[in-house]
Amino acid sequence: MSWEASKPRLACVASSAPAARAAQVDLAARYDLVDPRDCDVIVALGGDGLLLHTIHEHLQLGRPIFGMNRGTVGFLTNHYRPDGLLERVGAATPITIHPLRMAATHPDGHRSHALAFNEVAVTRLSAHSANLRLSIDGVERMARFMGDGLIVATPAGSTAYNLSAHGPIIPLGSNLLAVTPVSPFRPRRWKGALVPHTAEIVVENLDPDKRPLAATADFDELFHVVSVTVREDAATTVHLLFDADHSLEERIIAEQFLS
Repeated sequence: MSWEASKPRLACVASSAPAARAAQVDLAARYDLVDPRDCDVIVALGGDGLLLHTIHEHLQLGRPIFGMNRGTVGFLTNHYRPDGLLERVGAATPITIHPLRMAATHPDGHRSHALAFNEVAVTRLSAHSANLRLSIDGVERMARFMGDGLIVATPAGSTAYNLSAHGPIIPLGSNLLAVTPVSPFRPRRWKGALVPHTAEIVVENLDPDKRPLAATADFDELFHVVSVTVREDAATTVHLLFDADHSLEERIIAEQFLS
């Protein structure tokens, strides 16, 4: 981080929630906020959804993001405290995250691409179960999976949809991705797998005419896909900033011991 630690130029974005909008007004009255294009750090006010939207919307600016919770969960954000914000941001610990890059093939052969910082989910689009083939690094690992779908999750996203589907929580820096089933029917007792972060994961629809699929990368949803390829995009990076006493690594570890 190249700015003078005590004087980072701040931009501020907020969700539509009343608490987030009120906090944005408060910060604007306290600090000389600038446009995101002119800032050193983007302050994001909301929950985890707003933070993800901020990452995607401002990705090309390459600015670090300091989230403060004015939403519901706020797992990826810091506590909201308006006082001493310049000092907090200047002393914050950066965490570097890389997204997944999804390439989805459609029935006519054209391909769509999207990035996911939490997860890519391939799920059924009809009343019929998804009927899938799973390959990793060119090796068929599951000839036929039947169920609601499959999730590929990053460590930062492992506490979101992946956790709700009973997938593993992945510590940051573990260099792993989770492949997690959603409501598996066959094989019924398969709990998923952990694979290297460098793995190329391919999910193919074995019955696209009868059992259509949707592929979702964070908020980007594609319909009627016949295959999806997922791998980490190491060339794309985002820096999230956290208070030293509120580190994301510690929260991810602590989450594993909650009942």
